[in-house]
Amino acid sequence: MARVSDVPPDKVPADVRDVYLKFASGYGPFRNQVGVFAHVPSSVKHLMGMLLELREQKNVPFRYIELAIVTVSKLNECHYCVAQHAPLLTVEGISSGGAERVLDYQNHPELDEIDRLVVEYTIQVTNTPQQIRDRMFERLRGHFTEAQIVELTLRIALCGFFNRFNDALMIDAEAETRAPA
Repeated sequence: MARVSDVPPDKVPADVRDVYLKFASGYGPFRNQVGVFAHVPSSVKHLMGMLLELREQKNVPFRYIELAIVTVSKLNECHYCVAQHAPLLTVEGISSGGAERVLDYQNHPELDEIDRLVVEYTIQVTNTPQQIRDRMFERLRGHFTEAQIVELTLRIALCGFFNRFNDALMIDAEAETRAPA
């Protein structure tokens, strides 16, 4: 159970309600998270609204976004985010066992060269951003535009924020994403 109460959609300002409902169901099963964020309606409007917009724009392939999110979440041991996002990798052709082993990217049989690059970059952004070398950006530019690199970096850094937020407030994974007992 979360450390703070849930705010239902009918209790948020009208200009936030649509984003709340779209994020809670259309983005994925994130009802528990958005209910907590709703204590600060502008966070729902702007953070969740931005994530909905980015997903709609499809600037970076969904597979790479989800690989990055699961990687960050595994590094930070955010069980909520792993539970929510690992199943999305199966839609992208990575098995549940493959998602579990994503940090072993160098020898991962389900990851291709670009997947491995995304995971490697994600690890560096999460753990040692000040030590990333220019060579990494040369490699990234071989597969991504600068706008895609910026968005990927944004999503990696933002995921770290979500990990800490979810863990600090003990947000529970939605029932549909929890493993059977």
